[in-house]
Amino acid sequence: MVATVTGGAILWFVLFLVQLPFYGWLDDHGHLWWMWTCLAGAGLGLIGIWYVRGREAAIKRASAP
Repeated sequence: MVATVTGGAILWFVLFLVQLPFYGWLDDHGHLWWMWTCLAGAGLGLIGIWYVRGREAAIKRASAP
């Protein structure tokens, strides 16, 4: 699960970086929110990584003898 969430966070951040050179065009055409959506997705992905790692650790502690 951690790999899936990490992959998603990386993908969102890469999409943000790909759009950076087009900042002016996105701003001129009213699509600047695309960039900020990608950055928000990356940030939420970081929170997701923290959550999933903690959840998996809790599951392991609960199943240990």
